[in-house]
Amino acid sequence: MKRRSFLKLAPGASVCGLMPRLARAETYPARQVRVLVGTTAGGGMDIAGRIIAAALTERLGRQFFVEDRPGAGTNLATELVIRSAPDGYTLLLVSAANAINATLYKNLAFNFIRDTAPIATVARAPQVMEVHPSVPAKTVAEFIAYAKANPHKINMASAGNGSVQQVAGELFKMMAGVKMVHVPYKGAGAALVDLLAGQMQVMFDTTPGSIPHIKAGRLRALAVTTTSRIDVLPDLPPIADFVPGYEASQWYGLIAAKDTPTDVIVKLNQEVNAALAAPKMKARLADFGGVPFSSSPQGFRNFIVAETDKWAKVVKFSGATID
Repeated sequence: MKRRSFLKLAPGASVCGLMPRLARAETYPARQVRVLVGTTAGGGMDIAGRIIAAALTERLGRQFFVEDRPGAGTNLATELVIRSAPDGYTLLLVSAANAINATLYKNLAFNFIRDTAPIATVARAPQVMEVHPSVPAKTVAEFIAYAKANPHKINMASAGNGSVQQVAGELFKMMAGVKMVHVPYKGAGAALVDLLAGQMQVMFDTTPGSIPHIKAGRLRALAVTTTSRIDVLPDLPPIADFVPGYEASQWYGLIAAKDTPTDVIVKLNQEVNAALAAPKMKARLADFGGVPFSSSPQGFRNFIVAETDKWAKVVKFSGATID
């Protein structure tokens, strides 16, 4: 082809190459979209998944439906999405568990960072440091002093090895220099029962399950795990006021399989962020102790990398393992 003829065709060729991507972004989603959740129905992840799925259904005019696929500490659902077609029609609600599992499990069949395409963060759910009323401590400073005077005599309950309750407690142990006995349960509910009974002395639980007991005086809340106060427990200071640099929280976000088209990722990110800005969404998240948490796809990837590195240190410190 002569150079002059090629130059005349080149702009048109560029536009033609762009057209399929533009058409895909404009038509997505053309059918219903699955949002897999790696836990059982009724928990924090399931609730968060249904809230964002409903918002995307409303905004995009296609059904986004939650499918609970519990197993292997959320790894079953994660692998199913990673192995799915990278077309944006199978998404995964992820949480702090995914960052923790990268170190907790030694023989995963995937690399969570390498094999996924982050879409958007959705929400944070602060945790609360709470004790049984029999513990003679009204503040975090008093608790640290009490724990140092009674090494290995305080039982710390959690929802299981590698759970957000455990790693938040292990981070506290590591940074505050205290020695407590970790007691893992099969779920937060069972752990909370024994904490209320006084068999356990402390727990770093998520807010939804704890707030009723705190307000009724059955548990004493000492602090929140986030770096600032939260609306549902405005009188509680952050642990960081006593242990500088401390921060832990449950968080939720959406990811897709690696190689999902960038324009689909960008469209979903924009829709999630727009939904999170709506007062109705903020109110729905607040009902289960969550707060909106927005990001770009790259910002979410950077966050996942930082969380994975942070919890790797804590998991190694605690000696927790599943395999």
